[in-house]
Amino acid sequence: MQTVKITTSQNIDIDYEVAGLGERVLARIVDIGVFTGITYALYFVCIFFFLSTFDGHQAGGVPTALIVIGIIYAIVITFYDLVAEIFFDGQSIGKYAIKIRVVNINGARPTVGQYLLRWVFRLLDFGLTLGIGALISVAVSEKKQRIGDIVAGTTLIKTKPKTELADLYFISPEDGYEPLFIGVSVLSDKDITLIHEVIGNFKSTGNSSLVYNMAMRVKDHLAITIPPDMNEFDFLNTIVKDYSYITSKMPV
Repeated sequence: MQTVKITTSQNIDIDYEVAGLGERVLARIVDIGVFTGITYALYFVCIFFFLSTFDGHQAGGVPTALIVIGIIYAIVITFYDLVAEIFFDGQSIGKYAIKIRVVNINGARPTVGQYLLRWVFRLLDFGLTLGIGALISVAVSEKKQRIGDIVAGTTLIKTKPKTELADLYFISPEDGYEPLFIGVSVLSDKDITLIHEVIGNFKSTGNSSLVYNMAMRVKDHLAITIPPDMNEFDFLNTIVKDYSYITSKMPV
């Protein structure tokens, strides 16, 4: 499984899985569906406009409407990906639906120049090679990049967290449980999800430095001290357990 390391707003590095060929294809299918819907909508709007504006028997009304539709559609399909990725954080409608987005190969947000480069090379990826160039490139490249991605230094990652909030063990602890860190109530669900992501990352990779860094940041944020007999991994697990208990007791 190929990953890209991304630094969160809490300055914690998390590995995100690179999107594969299947996710890219599904995203494109969704976008094509959007284009198709736009085309039909434009068709009916233009037909209605021209027939209501001009005499229904006047020659050229419907053909003119079709020309207008063709021009608008050509503009939308040409610039759609570029504009969407620049203004919507590396996502088109299809990418948003499939939960993938464009990132710099080092995990940062791409520059406008990088978006522009990968857009220009769509001509090679999907035009001159009829999509075969993109398919082969994504299939064989280490970071699942099409040609435009390789040139621009970008790739696509899966934005859906490996751990959803609903997957966390937010079950009230046994009766009589006494939370150790009462201040965890100031944390958010997003904070706890990130902590759980770090715990899961440690279990799969053994990356203890990630656990240590997260534990230090949580400790400093809550202004608490980790007990001498508790290691950083147990500390993070206790934080999640205490948060589960305390939030379960809060009035809805």
